[in-house]
Amino acid sequence: MRNVLFLCTHNSARSILAEALLNHLDSRAPTRRFQAWSAGSSPRPGQQPHPLALEVLQRAGISTEGLHSKNWDEFAAPGAPHMDLIITVCDSAAGEVCPLWPGHPASAHWGYADPSAGDAPDAVKREAFRQTLHAIKRRLELLLNLPVEKLQQHLLEETARGLSSH
Repeated sequence: MRNVLFLCTHNSARSILAEALLNHLDSRAPTRRFQAWSAGSSPRPGQQPHPLALEVLQRAGISTEGLHSKNWDEFAAPGAPHMDLIITVCDSAAGEVCPLWPGHPASAHWGYADPSAGDAPDAVKREAFRQTLHAIKRRLELLLNLPVEKLQQHLLEETARGLSSH
């Protein structure tokens, strides 16, 4: 099984959506190929997943159990799960200096606009979260449908980066 870590600055919206969605989609496959986690470079003290992220996931029939905001240092510490692929989902996290990940995992950047940004009414933000979830789902479905040979460590980074244009 390949371990995937989704990164964003606060780990409250896009990375949470990606973690929950990949685990949900892959759990429906005949054989599990992925385990997803998410983390942030600088979650705020007491940071929790954005309520609209959780709402949109629940409305889509995706479990939110166990989702919580985490600092990315947890995944660089001894004893943390070995990551095979790290995907940044926001531009600011992509530009930050990441920890040294054990095992030198493959990496890719899939940038999405922050659905929680600005002071739009909740209905507008809810739609932004829904659209972001849909965009992430399109890329994850491509990843899930890759042939096994494309998931070999030396090809994983090239393959994941190729999905950035979708």
